[in-house]
Parts: sequence; C-alpha cells; structure tokens
Amino acid sequence: MKLFYFCLFTFAFFLSSACRPAAAPVTVSNRPVSINDRPTTNVPMPPSKPMAEMSWTTAEDKVQKLGDLKGKAVILDFWATYCPPCIEEIPHLNSLLAKHGAENLVIVGLNVGGAEDLPKIPAFTAKTKLNYPIAFPENELSRFIFSDRSDIPQTLIIGRNGKIIKKIIGFNAAVQIELDAAVEEALKAN
Repeated sequence: MKLFYFCLFTFAFFLSSACRPAAAPVTVSNRPVSINDRPTTNVPMPPSKPMAEMSWTTAEDKVQKLGDLKGKAVILDFWATYCPPCIEEIPHLNSLLAKHGAENLVIVGLNVGGAEDLPKIPAFTAKTKLNYPIAFPENELSRFIFSDRSDIPQTLIIGRNGKIIKKIIGFNAAVQIELDAAVEEALKAN
C-alpha cells in the first residue's frame, strides 16, 4: 500500500510540475535573440563602451573618436581591397559626400582586410579615387560591428546626434536606396 501511495504522490507531483509555463528564453551568446532565425533588429549588439568613445587610427597615425564628429552625420564603411561589393560602393559614397558636403557628412573608410591588405591600400585608393579618408578601426569597434556577421562591406550610419541610424551589410541597387534614406535621416537627426 505504501508503494501505491508513493507512486500516486510521485505521479501527482510530476503532473503538477509539468503543467507550468515554460521559462523565458535565455541568451547564451552575443548574437541578438531571433525568432525562427530571423533577426529582430538590424542594429548591432550594444557596445561595451560608449559609441562616442569608439575610435580609429588614420593613415597619418592619428586617433580619432566618433565623439569628435558630433553635429555631423557619419558613415563608417568597413571594407577591404579584395571585396567586390566594397569596390562597387565607393563611387556611391563619393557621390553622397559630394551631394551633402564635408561640412554635413563625414565618411571614413575603415579597412578590415588584415595585414595582407595593408600594402595594397595605396595603389587601391589611387585607382578607385576615394574622396574620403581611410583609417583602421580599434578592436572594440570591429567587435561591435562584426558581432552578428563578418560580411563586408558593413556600413554604419550615425546621426548628427551621435545615435546609430542604421547598419547595412553588403551593397547593391536596393542597398543603395536604403543607404540614401538612412543618410537623409542621419542629416535630420538632432
């Protein structure tokens, strides 16, 4: 009889605990939570330090911070010399700079091609006629941008107020339209 009550009690315990709602999902990586493998946002994971303190080193070996550019719309373009969509994007970035002017829009080409890409940059920039400076991102800025995906080009558009407007991956005709709209929004952001 004791065995019967023990089995009945155990069965009742498991039955009652099985009817509880499931626990909320817990993120176990630095990737954004998604639903059915669809990202819930196109904005990268939050940085580990304020965006204004994110920096890069220019070709002249000067460190520049994003906060130094507050009041201007900013495009940070992450590229490499061996990337065909990166090469396609450059003339459009040049045209955006010509259209809006350097007093309103700052574009920085951040090379992420690695050590093997460094010697190729001077010939590449002469051939492609970049109208904006080339620099090299700090590790934290690269980690922040590539936290989701490692594809290039990745283009980060930041408003005059210093807040991220949009992150765009790749370049084609549809992305060009998306980029133009994001730049217009960045110019209006106060």
